[in-house]
Amino acid sequence: QVQFVESGGGLVQPGGSLRLSCAASGMIIGNSAMAWYRQAPGKQREWVALITQAGNTNYIASVKGRFTISRDGAKNTMYLQMNNLKPEDTAVYYCNRISQNNIWGQGTQVTVSS
Repeated sequence: QVQFVESGGGLVQPGGSLRLSCAASGMIIGNSAMAWYRQAPGKQREWVALITQAGNTNYIASVKGRFTISRDGAKNTMYLQMNNLKPEDTAVYYCNRISQNNIWGQGTQVTVSS
């Protein structure tokens, strides 16, 4: 049974930082292309950062230079370091595989506000 548990979200002021964690079970993170997604109220879920099986990364333009995706094979956990946060980053953040991703975790809320 594939499961993802996201954590690390919270309320932060603009310019602040958060580090999100994604603990996976039932699959090996390093064996799949993985991504962090986010969904703001009234908007479609979108991917924001991805990491391939080989370790290559890519980001949407709005977060490039501010977010960093990484993984820890020993812990079977993926991370998203988020720096210089902006109000438009406010959303529920999820982790999942890029494909065969019908099962989703609860997500973790990130709120950027002064």
